[in-house]
Amino acid sequence: MPDYFNWIKAAHIISMVCWFAAIFYLPRLFVYHAMSDDSISQERFVIMERKLYRGIMTPSMIATWVFGLWMLGMGWEVYKTQGWLHVKLLLVILLSGYHGACGFYRKKLIDNPHYKTHKFWRWFNEVPVFALVIIVILVVVKPF
Repeated sequence: MPDYFNWIKAAHIISMVCWFAAIFYLPRLFVYHAMSDDSISQERFVIMERKLYRGIMTPSMIATWVFGLWMLGMGWEVYKTQGWLHVKLLLVILLSGYHGACGFYRKKLIDNPHYKTHKFWRWFNEVPVFALVIIVILVVVKPF
């Protein structure tokens, strides 16, 4: 691997941490948004959700993909036979879909803060935890 490979890996990990922070926080904002009853709070949540999604979550996801694919391209001959990586990539694709769902729901909440109940958002918020746990185990343990 080139000397700068570890720099790319570090950038990938930093991007992933930022992405997950936003993935964990945005649905939590949805919980509070759904529980709010006054227009001032609802307007504030709309702004917070937009800034988080557009300013942190989406750029972090893009950076995670860019640095991850860059590393993958640099070591494709080794990586293509690693089963753990195929499962990780599937989970990252699913997380990207979750990311898109967050964007869809964010827009729905603008017009209807009570689109879903706060209980729905609490459960929705737990989904990426499982992906994170599995991804970290796959990357560190490389079970197959």
